[in-house]
Amino acid sequence: VQLQASGGGLVQAGGSLRLSCAASGRTFRTYAMNWFRQAPGKEREFVAGITWSGRITDYADSVKGRFTISKDSAKNVVYLQMNSLKPEDTAVYYCAADRVPYREAVLTTTNDFASWGQGTQVTVSS
Repeated sequence: VQLQASGGGLVQAGGSLRLSCAASGRTFRTYAMNWFRQAPGKEREFVAGITWSGRITDYADSVKGRFTISKDSAKNVVYLQMNSLKPEDTAVYYCAADRVPYREAVLTTTNDFASWGQGTQVTVSS
């Protein structure tokens, strides 16, 4: 899978952004998809994930209730709707596709993901 992330930008605290991850290549709809983020000087961390079927989602505690992950298999796109943004959400956001197809569980470690987008910068000002 080739992934292209977009939708980042500069927003004030309390604002919203929607990130998109467009996929091409091997059968997109059969793979679980995640969003990760990496702030300067920090390790890449799990943000949100959705199983291949779309029936199960999971979120990092820091974004629960504010972020929503979804997928449109017909369009080969995964979204991350981010509301009530905080300055601590500032990071480069990456989408990633699972190594294994048809996984009906959300994994949170980077090693489980084989394909990565190029990242999109999200900056939240206070």
